[in-house]
Amino acid sequence: MAQTLQDFENLVNGKRIAARGGQWLDSYDPYRGEPWARIPRCAQSDVDDAVAAARAAFRSGPWPAMTPTERGKLLVRLAGLIERDAERLGRLETQDNGKLIAEMGAQTRYMAEWYRYFGGLADKIEGRVLPMDKPSRFTFTRHEPLGVVAMITAWNSPLLLLSWKLAAALAAGNTAVIKPSEHASVSTLEFVSLFEEAGFPPGVVNTVTGLGPDVGAALASHPDVAKVAFTGGDMTGQKIYEAGAPSLKRVSLELGGKSANIIFADANLDAAVMGAVSGIFAASGQTCIAGSRLLVHRSVHDEVVERLTEVARTAKMGNPAEPGTQVGPVTTQPQRAHILKMIEAGKADGARCVMGGGTPKDPAFAQGWFVEPTIFTGVSNDMRVARIEVFGPVLSIIAFDDDAEAIRIANDSPYGLASGLWTRDIGRAINASRAMESGTVWVNTYRAVSFMAPFGGYKRSGIGRESGQESIYEFLQTKTVWFETEESTSNPFIIR
Repeated sequence: MAQTLQDFENLVNGKRIAARGGQWLDSYDPYRGEPWARIPRCAQSDVDDAVAAARAAFRSGPWPAMTPTERGKLLVRLAGLIERDAERLGRLETQDNGKLIAEMGAQTRYMAEWYRYFGGLADKIEGRVLPMDKPSRFTFTRHEPLGVVAMITAWNSPLLLLSWKLAAALAAGNTAVIKPSEHASVSTLEFVSLFEEAGFPPGVVNTVTGLGPDVGAALASHPDVAKVAFTGGDMTGQKIYEAGAPSLKRVSLELGGKSANIIFADANLDAAVMGAVSGIFAASGQTCIAGSRLLVHRSVHDEVVERLTEVARTAKMGNPAEPGTQVGPVTTQPQRAHILKMIEAGKADGARCVMGGGTPKDPAFAQGWFVEPTIFTGVSNDMRVARIEVFGPVLSIIAFDDDAEAIRIANDSPYGLASGLWTRDIGRAINASRAMESGTVWVNTYRAVSFMAPFGGYKRSGIGRESGQESIYEFLQTKTVWFETEESTSNPFIIR
């Protein structure tokens, strides 16, 4: 007997609606390998409706009339509702994307802090009075919202990554149209119900679901969208950047990574090994900040490999909804196929597979989309497994002989999202962190994020920053206002 699928509708202008064309997409449970829900399959007309609702809410009605303090209070109220519903939202994410409930639950609880933080920041964005060189001119600046912001989010951490964008955008006074990944939309569609309960006016937050070529492309090129904020792969990010160029819309991109996690000879190896495990096998490697290249000083290389494989082999694979599970499935079938292809590329290029290397042999995992935690040694930085983002539980270990070589290898990548350094030498840590070409450098830790800390990439890892005080300016534009204080006339044919 076929399972009855639950339907989740979009939110547009405060109302729950399906796609105009009446089409739906199945959403799959990666652990069971079968559909469990349906989301609307939208098209250009649905995008137009959502953007029109957001544009109307931005230009008229209660939202633009609110003071920054009033907007901030709504965000703080929303944070409380998130905390109330965090467990339910986390379980929806786990069923939809297959990541561990321990991780998804922690993320849905923690994301409330973004709305609380930016709620407090909303009325603290100040312009300046400029000390002008022209004595009779009184001149000041003010920061104003952009308008409609399209937010296109990824399937690996749907609500947390959305919050990094949405909290700052709303605090700045913008309105939003959210396009979650078609592979994991359900938690977002449920989450937006909280905005009405918190008191946000209709149309301030809207959703539109569907496939990237149908919906994402339409949002990126829409003339009434002032900015696109995207998290995902670098090739898709490039297409969004190109689609936004004709209308000169603002674009911020949080893209992929091939992050280097460097273990120096003087490191605390117990901590470093656990950091390496966290960097690549947590979330089954499905994170843009994955420490997928582990650079190890040659003098401790063999010991690190031995310790690392010993720890990694104990990782419990299983149902991500069970708190004790440590390795769950990957989220999509195409992604699993890509991971397995990259594992074969590593073997073909001459890397030594010392652990994992395929799908689990246990028939209990045959139905779900599992990949074994995999470790390669003997990797050189020109191998495909060291150059291409795998986005899965695959670790490439590269040996180095001195600090300069480690930095050179780490920076020899088209990406620059994050990096890790493991050393007891504070001078080495400071010098190496300065030399790293990455937006985040962790020293003696890994995968740490905060609403207070700016996050973003160098090179092909993206444009712009999310989180922290400076991120709100990604959603604001500066206006300069001039006053003439003296009643005088001057030559109208020259610049004043």
